[in-house]
Amino acid sequence: MSFVVEPARIRTKVATLHYKLKVFIYNTNIKMSKFLNEFKEFAMKGNALDMAVGVIIGAAFGKIVSSIVDDIIMPPIGWLIGGMDFSNLKITLPAEKIVEGVSMQPATINYGMFIQNVIDFVIVAFCVFLIVKGINKLTKQKEETPAAPPAPSNEEKLLTEIRDLMKNK
Repeated sequence: MSFVVEPARIRTKVATLHYKLKVFIYNTNIKMSKFLNEFKEFAMKGNALDMAVGVIIGAAFGKIVSSIVDDIIMPPIGWLIGGMDFSNLKITLPAEKIVEGVSMQPATINYGMFIQNVIDFVIVAFCVFLIVKGINKLTKQKEETPAAPPAPSNEEKLLTEIRDLMKNK
C-alpha cells in the first residue's frame, strides 16, 4: 500500500497554514499594541506618577528616619541603660559540629535589631500620622466654609409672589 500525496493538496495546506500564521501574528500584534497603549495610559496618569514620586520620597524618608534612630536616638538610650549597643543584642544558639573539628557558624536571634526596627516604625508611623492629620485639618477647613445658597429660579420667584398675593386676599 503506497501513500501518494498530491502536490496541489500540499500547496493548499501550506497556503492555509501560512494564512493562519499571518492572522495569528496580526491579532497578536493588535493585542500587544492595545496592551502597551493601556499601560502607557496608566503610567502617564497623574495618580501613577504621584505614587511613584511618593515611593521615592518615602524611601529617602526611611533612610533619614533610620539614621535618626541609629545615630541620634539609640546611642543615648544605650548610654542611659549602661552603655549598651542595641544593634549588638542577640541570643547565640549553640553551634553544631559538622565534620571532625569543623563547626557551623552559630545561628543568632538578633532582637536588638528588632528593637531598632520597631522604633523606626513608630517614628515613621507618627510622622505619617502628623501628615495625614494636617491634610485632614486643611480639607476640613475647606469643607466648613458653606457655599452661598443658589439664587431662587424664576419659577420659585413667581410661585412666591402668587403665594404672597393669595395670603393678602
